[in-house]
Order: sequence, then C-alpha cells, then structure tokens
Amino acid sequence: MIVINVEELRGTSRDIACPKGGFNSLRAIIRSDDMGFSLNKTIIPPGPPQRWHYKHHKEACYCVSGEGVLFNESDGCKWSIKPGVLYVLDNNDPHTFQAYSEVVLISVFSPALEGSEVHQSDGSYQRS
Repeated sequence: MIVINVEELRGTSRDIACPKGGFNSLRAIIRSDDMGFSLNKTIIPPGPPQRWHYKHHKEACYCVSGEGVLFNESDGCKWSIKPGVLYVLDNNDPHTFQAYSEVVLISVFSPALEGSEVHQSDGSYQRS
C-alpha cells in the first residue's frame, strides 16, 4: 500500500517546476511506483497560453480550482476549464492552456512519467 501526503512532496525530487514558469507539478505516483500510470497535482499560474503536445502519453486532467481555457490546435475547439471539469487528451492532441487564475489540476498520465520530465521544445515529454 502507498500512502502519500502530496503537500509533503514540495522541495523533493518529485516537485518539478517548468523551466519557463508554465507549471509546477507534484509527482505523487511515478513509474517506479509500478502502478502503470502516474498521478500529479499540477499548478498552472495565470499568464499567457502554454503550448503542450504529449506525443507519447495520454493525459486526463481534473480541475480542482481556478479558471482557464483549453484550445485544441487540431480542430480549433475551445473549452472553459473550471472546478469539476475533466478533460482527456486521448488523441495526443496538440493544445494550449491559458490560466486566468491559478489553476490546480489532478493529472493522470499513461504511460507513467519517470518523474522528472519537463516539456521539450515541441511541447512533449520524452518517450517513457
């Protein structure tokens, strides 16, 4: 059994800050936990749109707090993201996310993240 106080991950190797300031991610479950997926608490500060494109991962995000907008670059659709909204990047969708206020997401990745990933120049994480 694994029991984690996610807030206790702050300041550890599982506390990952985007080099460009686009997010902070507390990596609660990572590949070495051998669950087949990873789970993060991701905090996105308000600011300009951030471009991400998970070419090698599927991601589901549940919004806990804050407000922003999600834009799918493939089809031009936009969605308002606020508490209670879940979005799933099931087709490796290139997208932008703009936080209007600090947004907190609970994110699940498959395959599981190693734990230290940050976005590459194309917006993706390296292949796990």
